[in-house]
Amino acid sequence: MSVRESLNLTDVERDELRGLVRAPRTPRALADRCKVVLLDEAGLTYAAIGAKIDMREQTVLKWRSRFLRHRLAGLKDKLRPGVKKKITPEQVAEVVRKTLEEKPPDATHWSLRSMAAASGVSRSSVNTIWRAFNLQPHRSETFKLSTDPRFVEKVRDIVGLYMSPPQNAVVICVDEKSQMQALDRTQPLLPLRPGTPERRTHDYHRHGTSSLFAGLMVKTGVVICECHRRHRHQEFIRFLRTIDEVVKGTESDGTQVHIVLDNYATHKTPAVQRWLARHPEYHLHFTPTSASWLNQVERVFADLTQKQLRRGVFTSVAALEKAAIDYIDARNDDAKPFVWTADANTILGRVARNRAVISKSGH
Repeated sequence: MSVRESLNLTDVERDELRGLVRAPRTPRALADRCKVVLLDEAGLTYAAIGAKIDMREQTVLKWRSRFLRHRLAGLKDKLRPGVKKKITPEQVAEVVRKTLEEKPPDATHWSLRSMAAASGVSRSSVNTIWRAFNLQPHRSETFKLSTDPRFVEKVRDIVGLYMSPPQNAVVICVDEKSQMQALDRTQPLLPLRPGTPERRTHDYHRHGTSSLFAGLMVKTGVVICECHRRHRHQEFIRFLRTIDEVVKGTESDGTQVHIVLDNYATHKTPAVQRWLARHPEYHLHFTPTSASWLNQVERVFADLTQKQLRRGVFTSVAALEKAAIDYIDARNDDAKPFVWTADANTILGRVARNRAVISKSGH
């Protein structure tokens, strides 16, 4: 009968083996192999070691032999080569190039199916490449660069109000969501069912329109609003009076009111100028032309459209107005201000880059 060769553990090896056994993040398999070595040093037989850690004798002998030859490194699994890459870097580059520089012959943009056919890789691979490079050919957005000669000045003025408002002042973003249509479907809706979306008729009855006048108080996120059937300077002045009542009821005397609004003609009539002359604490700040995105109340209008109006069914203009006001009231119950993070230099830099892209395109 052969004598079992001693493992001759050093103090460093013994401490490291015990540490691996105790560590909660050590894989179970590695911890068991460390126990094999420690129990072997304690003099247990291969059968006793196997019974103690639920391992076959042959496996116990295997890891003991590995330790004898390679010490601690022998207890760890060898690195296995991963699955051979099926897509070459050249194929990835070609998919990206085609996506950015070409169009399919029968469509305005690439789909997974058409790109897979054109590039010779699978649809799942095309999807992986597009995700990696953040490419979304199916999406398209609109834009328009302002040609306002005072664009830079107005951007700096308005962004300054958002990021560093004057002392003892309130900033209010004002605009009108005009021509809201009270649309009523010609037949009742078919409600949502498991596996079936809500369905509505494609045709509708028009019951008239209304305009929502809204002012977002930048500091608090509260929206002042009212609806009018017409959209003239008379209605705008009425809304200014409403804003004035709210400001006087919530702010201290002498508070300056800075209103951000667009260049719509009703905002600049002589009657409006006379009202402003009687209220010198009011200051108007006009956004650049084609730059309504600078007015924060536009975000409120977008949410109103998405959450309340787009899928709404309204049997009258009054029902439409009630739905709009109810949405604003609910929003005000948990009002939160928008956090404006882009400073003027960042915005102007982005606009400059977009102008450069358009210039290079030759349009």
